[in-house]
Amino acid sequence: MPSMLHIKHFFDYLISSLLLFMALPFLIMVSIAIKLDSPGPIFYLQTRVGRHGKEFKIFKFRTMYSSLGPLLTNGTNDSRITRVGRVIRMLHIDELAQLINVLKGDMSLVGPRPEIPEFTKVHPDLWKKVLQVKPGITGLAALKCADFEYAQLAAARDCKKTYITKILPKKLRYDSFYVRKLSLGFDTIIVLWTVKRVLLHMGIYN
Repeated sequence: MPSMLHIKHFFDYLISSLLLFMALPFLIMVSIAIKLDSPGPIFYLQTRVGRHGKEFKIFKFRTMYSSLGPLLTNGTNDSRITRVGRVIRMLHIDELAQLINVLKGDMSLVGPRPEIPEFTKVHPDLWKKVLQVKPGITGLAALKCADFEYAQLAAARDCKKTYITKILPKKLRYDSFYVRKLSLGFDTIIVLWTVKRVLLHMGIYN
């Protein structure tokens, strides 16, 4: 796995550099829209857990008026979400800021989605396997569990409890499978699945 991770890191750095360069005009427009829509910073930073349990600050485009309140919500009806933020979330534009994390070496383009420290204290055996690799902007569990997670949280009375007991174990099993099958070919398939899912949500791909 070490040699595979070195190759993966090289492609992460190369591709994220190219993507940031090509998307820079668009990202600048997104930043301006966020500033014009509501007061506050452009980016929202939060502590997440990376490879081998090392903590880092993840970048996201800010989509809320305030970060105060519950960490998990049951949908897009949270009153804290801004007008621009709703569009950004629908199109997953907020995650593009994590290309900065990839360049910094905190994250990979593809891998398990990084969690907050609190959630990595549960299911330790599964986390030990998952944290062998860097977290990713997109990943197998993120794609496979997205609809399940949304449905579960939408129906939940206690979002945190539902996430820990029902959603997180399912995501960790997919992430463990990803780590076992790690390859550039598998990463490419996940990237293509991600593009398809985003286009489906935009109504472009039927």
